[in-house]
Amino acid sequence: MSDQKGKKRNFRGMSYRAVQLANSKNRSKLHEKDQIWLKENFYKNIGWDNVVNSYQKVEEFIDNYYIEELTLEELFIEADRIGNKYLTNQEINEYNQRLSKEVNEVAEEIDKQFPETEMEFIDFSQNTNIKYTKKHNQKTYRTVKL
Repeated sequence: MSDQKGKKRNFRGMSYRAVQLANSKNRSKLHEKDQIWLKENFYKNIGWDNVVNSYQKVEEFIDNYYIEELTLEELFIEADRIGNKYLTNQEINEYNQRLSKEVNEVAEEIDKQFPETEMEFIDFSQNTNIKYTKKHNQKTYRTVKL
């Protein structure tokens, strides 16, 4: 029984006091409404279990703040990263192949709907090059230095 009291507990490599200090520091970073919520829901910074539970809840709030600040593109990338955790390499490769095929089909359809009407010829035989561009049966000439 005395051995239990002699052993020091830790949480993620931190002592009781270190977790308390981290809670105080991180709690001050929270929005006021979240600080009030923690208080109303009895997340205290006294007692080992309370300190650990409080640390985890504060960490959850901070993670949510990070997600709120992400752009839509970053959210999609994050969701993709999380989703890929649950897929095998074979499933990921199959998905990427299907996606590539669909993207190519869409690109082909776009090319059919909006054909390229501009042809460019570049003469690299001189230091100062003339770029010939043909647009809708009109000839325009530009001098381009390369």
